Amino acid sequence: SYVNLALDSIVADASVILQGNTDDRGSREYNLALGQRRADSVRNMMTLSGARDGQIESVSLGEEKPRALGQGESTWSQNRRTDIIYRGE
Repeated sequence: SYVNLALDSIVADASVILQGNTDDRGSREYNLALGQRRADSVRNMMTLSGARDGQIESVSLGEEKPRALGQGESTWSQNRRTDIIYRGE
């Protein structure tokens, strides 16, 4: 699974930033809160799977960093995600 792959990649001195993203529907405030909930959900899953809480930072980007541009479900579904950014090893 993606969680196990991410955990296997985290070494003692490494850390990750979880960036919660949303599609462009909804207000800016709503999307920032939704992106944070998305990132926090991945954070909770990683800590339940054994990652140390201090190695993980979760932030929301809301709709500010889309993976796909345009309208429609196929575009929106690509933008509803949490990106895992690795720091230091």
